[in-house]
Amino acid sequence: MTHLLNRSTFGSKENSGNVMSEASAMELLQDWVKNEKLIFHMKQVGHLMKTYASSKGYDVEEQHKWFLAGLLHDADWDQWPDEHCRIIIEELEERRLDPTIIQAIASHGPDYFGVEPQTEMDKMLYAFDELSGFVHAYSLMRPTGYDGMEVKGVKKRLKDKSFAAQVSRDDITDGSERAKIPLDELIQFVIYHQLR
Repeated sequence: MTHLLNRSTFGSKENSGNVMSEASAMELLQDWVKNEKLIFHMKQVGHLMKTYASSKGYDVEEQHKWFLAGLLHDADWDQWPDEHCRIIIEELEERRLDPTIIQAIASHGPDYFGVEPQTEMDKMLYAFDELSGFVHAYSLMRPTGYDGMEVKGVKKRLKDKSFAAQVSRDDITDGSERAKIPLDELIQFVIYHQLR
């Protein structure tokens, strides 16, 4: 199921540095998304993005951009699955948001939207998205949740195609390769830093 965006530039350079507050972003999610699990997924990805940017020593402003890209990446999926990505991109362009945030959202599923992840932010959003959902699904079936979770347990589940079947294993592998981060390292990061 592809929703090609048929464009390669997003946002406007003159809006560089423009962001929205966390409160405004959450307001948009509350308006658009009725599925609490989906909201939680976006919060998890937003948190991972911010934590990763922080681990790289990026300043608070940059961390916030990474956070917004993660928090808003699936905002239109609940109400407009057939227009997924197009609607949120247009909304953020209308709000004159920093183009790096919009670009990251546009490229978080290259096979679906036809936009290649270019920047580090793009690549990490793509790398974290499916993996975050998968690790969370695994936590829900473990008696101790995330506590004591190990990389090998996650990888064993990845091999089991019937478990969390809707999660694309190809995207997880591709995301790790594009980010140039070994999958084990990426899984470990998600286990440690994912919102619970």
